[in-house]
Amino acid sequence: MFEDKTLVCKECGAEFVFTAGEQEFYDAKGFVNEPQRCKACRDARKSAARPPREMFTATCAACGKEATVPFKPREDRPIYCSECYAKMKEQQA
Repeated sequence: MFEDKTLVCKECGAEFVFTAGEQEFYDAKGFVNEPQRCKACRDARKSAARPPREMFTATCAACGKEATVPFKPREDRPIYCSECYAKMKEQQA
């Protein structure tokens, strides 16, 4: 019923594909207009609308390196850098 369509982004002018699957999704949701921006421009527009996230620095409880986290660290909970956190997740799996 649906076929892939090539559309032109009104923001950057790049061509992008409006896939048959996306068209089915739009139809199921009752959307009547086709997308006017490519994925990159849609994502940039969404992130521009959000306020910047406040980041906090803390010391990693495992290796002692400085870690940046998107929440205010508490004294009673350990904070891990992304490398140590990934290692801990692997060990749990």
